[in-house]
Amino acid sequence: MAISVPTTLGLSSAPDEIHHPHIKFSEWKFKLFRVKSFEKIPKEAQKEKESLEGSPCLEQSATVLDNPEQSKKSVLTQPALKLHPKFSKKFLDNGKARDKAIHQANLQHFCRICGNSFNTDEHNRRYPVHGPVDAKTQALFQKKERRATSWPNLIARVFRIDVKADVDSIHPTEFCQNCWSIMYRKFNHTPCEVYFLRNVTMEWHPHTPSCDICHAVHQGLKRKKHQPSMQLSKKLKPVLIRARQNCQPKVQARVSSKEIMKKIATCRTVHLSTRLLAVDFPEHFVKSISCQICEHILADPVETSCKHVFCRICIFRCLKVMGSYCPTCRYPCFSSDLESPVKSFLTILNSLMVKCPAEDCNEEISLEKYNHHVSSHTESKETLVHINKGGRPRQHLLSLTRRAQKHRLRELKMQVKEFADKEEGGDVKSVCLTLFLLALRARNEHRIADELEALMQGRGSGLQPAVCLAIRVNTFLSCSQYHKMYRTVKAITGRQIFQPLHALRNAEKVLLPGYHSFEWQPPLKNVSSNTDVGIIDGLSGLVSSVDDYPVDTIAKRFRYDSALVSALMDMEEDILEGMRSQDLEDYLNGPFTVVVKESCDGMGDVSEKHGSGPVVPEKAVRFSFTVMKITIAHDSQNVKVFEEAKPNSELCCKPLCLMLADESDHETLTAILSPLIAEREAMKSSELKLEMGGILRTFKFIFRGTGYDEKLIREVEGLEASGSVYICTLCDATRLEASQNLVFHSITRSHSENLERYEVWRSNPYHESVEELRDRVKGVSAKPFMETVPSIDALHCDIGNAAEFYKIFQLEIGEVYKNPSASKEERKRWQATLDKHLRKKMNLKPIMRMNGNFARKLMTKETVEAVCELIPSKERRDALRELMDLYLNMKPVWRSSCPAKECPESLCQYSFHSQRFAELLSTKFKYRYEGKITNYFHKTLAHVPELIERDGSIGAWASEGNESGNKLFRRFRKMNARQSKCYEMEDVLKHHWLYTSKCLQKFMNAHNALKNSCFSMDSKVTIGDSLGIEDSLEIQNSMEF
Repeated sequence: MAISVPTTLGLSSAPDEIHHPHIKFSEWKFKLFRVKSFEKIPKEAQKEKESLEGSPCLEQSATVLDNPEQSKKSVLTQPALKLHPKFSKKFLDNGKARDKAIHQANLQHFCRICGNSFNTDEHNRRYPVHGPVDAKTQALFQKKERRATSWPNLIARVFRIDVKADVDSIHPTEFCQNCWSIMYRKFNHTPCEVYFLRNVTMEWHPHTPSCDICHAVHQGLKRKKHQPSMQLSKKLKPVLIRARQNCQPKVQARVSSKEIMKKIATCRTVHLSTRLLAVDFPEHFVKSISCQICEHILADPVETSCKHVFCRICIFRCLKVMGSYCPTCRYPCFSSDLESPVKSFLTILNSLMVKCPAEDCNEEISLEKYNHHVSSHTESKETLVHINKGGRPRQHLLSLTRRAQKHRLRELKMQVKEFADKEEGGDVKSVCLTLFLLALRARNEHRIADELEALMQGRGSGLQPAVCLAIRVNTFLSCSQYHKMYRTVKAITGRQIFQPLHALRNAEKVLLPGYHSFEWQPPLKNVSSNTDVGIIDGLSGLVSSVDDYPVDTIAKRFRYDSALVSALMDMEEDILEGMRSQDLEDYLNGPFTVVVKESCDGMGDVSEKHGSGPVVPEKAVRFSFTVMKITIAHDSQNVKVFEEAKPNSELCCKPLCLMLADESDHETLTAILSPLIAEREAMKSSELKLEMGGILRTFKFIFRGTGYDEKLIREVEGLEASGSVYICTLCDATRLEASQNLVFHSITRSHSENLERYEVWRSNPYHESVEELRDRVKGVSAKPFMETVPSIDALHCDIGNAAEFYKIFQLEIGEVYKNPSASKEERKRWQATLDKHLRKKMNLKPIMRMNGNFARKLMTKETVEAVCELIPSKERRDALRELMDLYLNMKPVWRSSCPAKECPESLCQYSFHSQRFAELLSTKFKYRYEGKITNYFHKTLAHVPELIERDGSIGAWASEGNESGNKLFRRFRKMNARQSKCYEMEDVLKHHWLYTSKCLQKFMNAHNALKNSCFSMDSKVTIGDSLGIEDSLEIQNSMEF
């Protein structure tokens, strides 16, 4: 590292003197003569002066000392060059400035904190003292949810060194990797193997002629030189003597620090010496039970984060005097890091036998009973009083009784009361709360401090995150809308009533599948045992190959077993409450039998103008499930502990899979639902082990696929379309057979039978023709891939029957029984007349396709009376009224959740009503039903009694809950509109699941009930008191939740 020196100093002509100090005296004399001759030439001196003023000095130069070897050589030769006494004064000033600059450059080779040289580090890692925190430390603070500060603050916290007032000419500006590791591991709370190399804090002083920094550089260079000559060895003697003098105080400092620690811990009169031990234990054992500061037997021991044990009073005094680091290993340590040792160590310590130090007493007692024993030696001065005057090991303040707490804090209480009387007008509570608040802030526990500060200011801590999540989901607020509401309420009221979005995301994790751990016995076949599985790709179970059907769709789903576990944990309170209501013990572990209703249906057109990604069908399909009831085996019978009160509500129909696909696309539907069906089949033969209420319980599952409309049943069971000759999905009757015999049919179809018939259709073992083979398999034309339970979907039965009655109304208005061969124009005119009349009388707007709402309004007595106004024949009017009355009497049987309780009379009369209904169709309305019948009329008349006898209900197993979720899909998709349709489907599935959470429903119901009660109580309050109403409402909300 080269040092720039002004040429006017006379050194430019002799640069070798700096690098080679050992030259002949004659040469030195010649050089000095030349320097003297400069003074005799005024013109040249004037030129030199001007050049000196024009050239920059060393302090103003931007030269950086990059080469340490050259700098060391230059430093070595500083004393070798002697100046003439008559030389100019400015030359001497520049020499001092040069020495200061060299000293400042030498400082850059040392650590500011420990004083070690950077040359010991092979990688030359260093960090600026006043610079920003590095990326790794910044990431650590973000992970610990702390605010990353600058290096001076961190150094002050760990090493108790204030570097903010440093001067660059005195203090180094960088610190080493060793000190960085100590700070990093201190805040990371991990054991540190890097310790201080010095026992005292490094002190830095201004540059002096006998500067240790510059001489250290001297010594470092001389060791690397070749064997010096005799003349050089003479010159080294003062340097060696000075080095020995520098080393001696350090050794003395180490010795004195140990003695200082013993003097600090003035505990000779209260702590027991190890010489009082009754047994001559090994030296290492005695060292383990003695304090490493006072070397007495441990009294009220505490353990540091580096696993060293001290007396409590000794380590507190040592930390206060010596600094915040362990006296043994120099690892950073604070009083807040001290903890009590393990109980096994305390047990061994208290069981040690010690000798009584009294003169006339030779008893040996345990350390635990020592204080009680020496209390009898009141006159003896040799007995040592233990630091714990209570007679037992010192306990933590919170573990004491209230009386003991008052006794221990008596002096502090008096001081706080005195301060409160003097400064705060006697408000002791505010002083104590403020002290607690400051203690929390000092430990970076800002969240608890914020809640305490909110309580101190009388504004509560706001709503719980679960309540805010329930409000957001039930009001369909997007992230930006909720955040805007959160900021607006906080800005207007000054209170954090709603929680931020990150708090809501933490509350979501508990309610979504993948949070709870569980186990299957035996393990599920071809299903991973990992339990923390959230939303996965719907095509994850599809093995792709070149010949596979190209699946162009977006599908997101939960894993079936993980979703069932989450649903059960959501109903934990209901299940335990059901067990108590049945007088069952809470510790019963099962087995519980869970009956699950499965539903699947297409949602039609769900096209939106937003979003990007692959071209997918703008039709959607949702597969969902509902937990219908849970029973437990007890005393050789099944006891019902839970039953869904509203099985057809969208609040209990939990979504399992969402896909953008057409339900008519058999290949796509098979590819997406096959992995899900495989998981269901594996769960049928296994038992779930789930911890509920602190007890490991066993669950078995029964799956019933009843929530499908007729179109989807024919799709998944491999049957022909609804216009087929084989009219029914429950029996093998053809359309002609069903029209000739409207009532007497039985259920014959099943999933296993459909599989067998598909094998016959595929292989044709009897070599029959197409018509003969079709008659043999009864309409099975594809492979069934999903098991369904033969049943009637009550919702679609109502819609289908309403569509048929709407057609009958048109034909009766046109008197088709007289003119069966009416033209198409006439039939359109009849429909227009009916629509106009219904809109006028019943406020029913015409529709393109029958839906549930229109069907409910159409199938009423009022509608029939309005239609009868357009029918001229009285006989036809009476027949139409009787047909509607019979239908309305039969409808509650398949619509109610429990017909035996809700409509027992209609259930008993159903057979009579169905036969009379069939008789009217075959006589009065023969023009419509001669040789043909609709699918739902056939199921309504022929299979309802048998299904009620088998399942007990038809309406409870309908797909109405899944159909009601269609509007939720559209609202959630609008709520979570994103550029990517893939992430959009994830958000829709997640928020739809949260919408069905019973936990959030309870929070929302309680929140609404509380608001309604508050508004009803304060309805008579005047406008001037409106602010008080809002304040009381928010305080009650925070107290409730």
